[in-house]
Amino acid sequence: MKIGIGNDHSAVQMKNEIKEYLEEKGYEVVNFGVDTEESCDYPMYGEMVGRAVVAKEVDLGILICGTGVGISLAANKVKGVRAVVCSEPYSAKLSKLHNNTNVLAFGARVVGVELAKMIVDEWLAAEFEGGRHQRRVDLLMDIENK
Repeated sequence: MKIGIGNDHSAVQMKNEIKEYLEEKGYEVVNFGVDTEESCDYPMYGEMVGRAVVAKEVDLGILICGTGVGISLAANKVKGVRAVVCSEPYSAKLSKLHNNTNVLAFGARVVGVELAKMIVDEWLAAEFEGGRHQRRVDLLMDIENK
């Protein structure tokens, strides 16, 4: 599986640790983020990862900024992206099971790296359940298409 990862200046260290963690688990990781702590604008990195997911250049995306909120908002502006910001593993898991999220975001200033790894693990291990949840995802996509 190929995962696109993006970040801003506040999350360089966490991005590097999560990238290494994923690679150790056998995932291919494509870095769309910055590698310096020089101030930058997170929306461009959220958009880049979102577009890569929708274009199927990567299978899933992970985004990290200070809180995870801004970068996830940027990704969600890309048609076809269902990004979720999570600060704990349970919501990450259910976001995939019930909402078929394709981008996960969290905040480097909100969670520590070990908690971030747990969030990533739960999200990646979960599989969309379909069924009644598919109808709801379809309704979300209908809103996007209006």
